[in-house]
Amino acid sequence: MKVVNIRIDERLIHGQVAAYWTRNLNAHRILVIDDFAAKDQIQKMALKMATPGGVKLSILTVPTAAKNLIEGKYEGENVFVIVRNPKTLREVYDAGYKMETVNVGNMSSKFGSVQVRRSVGVTPEDVKEFKTLLDHGVKITAQMIPDDEIVDFAPIILDENLFA
Repeated sequence: MKVVNIRIDERLIHGQVAAYWTRNLNAHRILVIDDFAAKDQIQKMALKMATPGGVKLSILTVPTAAKNLIEGKYEGENVFVIVRNPKTLREVYDAGYKMETVNVGNMSSKFGSVQVRRSVGVTPEDVKEFKTLLDHGVKITAQMIPDDEIVDFAPIILDENLFA
């Protein structure tokens, strides 16, 4: 098993992920880690419909996903991990799966958030989760599509004036 990308994208699987990321990464499996989606039949059905043909899909809770990743359950597969937010990634890390790099894709603006990139709005809670991941040595980058430049996300998150 090779994890080819770990991406934060609150839309989970959508056109960009299905058309560009999955193909560019040569992913055999998309692993959606989301406690809500794992328990909601309508969300599961929508995610299955959005998954490209020939690509396997797992929609799992944090504990189950972390266990499967730690145990290398997807032997011989390129796995593309997608989560909705940084809190989920921190929970996966706390559950024992130690990731090296995370790609921030899309986090829409919401109440209390600050727009830090074209498609990324962060709340103070998001920043706290990102800082925890950074403290654990996780590299955080931002990249909307594979052809875009990879940007180091740490200076954005660590900016003291972010919420000033």
